[in-house]
Amino acid sequence: MLRRIVRRHYRFLAAACFCAAAGVGVHALTPDPVHTVPVLTAAADLPAGTLLGDADLQVVDVPAFAVPPGASAAATDLSGQRLATALRRGSPVLDTSVIGPGLLAGAPPGTAAVPVRPADKSTVQLVAPGQLVDIVLSTGNGYEDPEETTVLADGVPVLWKADSSGTDAGLLGPQESDGLVVVAASPSEAAALASASSRGKVFLVLVG
Repeated sequence: MLRRIVRRHYRFLAAACFCAAAGVGVHALTPDPVHTVPVLTAAADLPAGTLLGDADLQVVDVPAFAVPPGASAAATDLSGQRLATALRRGSPVLDTSVIGPGLLAGAPPGTAAVPVRPADKSTVQLVAPGQLVDIVLSTGNGYEDPEETTVLADGVPVLWKADSSGTDAGLLGPQESDGLVVVAASPSEAAALASASSRGKVFLVLVG
């Protein structure tokens, strides 16, 4: 009886077995769903110095294994902060992308972010974040007091510079940020730079 039923419906049974086998194979080869997490990215091309607002940020779901260190998922963490580097649309906004402690990520212990105001403001437009500079102090007037130059910092990286448009509110305000550069300096260099402007003229020399 069973043999007769199998003979009568063998094509249907073969097709059913084939479909079942195919289903098991597809399930075995289908990867597990990728776990994603929300990450804040730039909603458009943003220049360095941009004061981030909600319209500048967008949330993108990124596979958890691909999330870069320092990424953020909350707009409240970044809104109101200023970009230290330019970002392309879709780039994650990291803690190293904005003015703040994140700029010193990877720096030797004790490194400080020090603001410097060169005597020649036009030199600020020649530098960019990541550029290495020597910082030189010039004292004396060449008459009663002989001129002397002293290297206060040797090959320090620029972390941030004021916007060249003249409209950037900057770190300290619309006037105070004019011609300002922030560099990463060692503790001894930071101490020398702290009072440099009151002792003479400060100049930047591009190196590297």
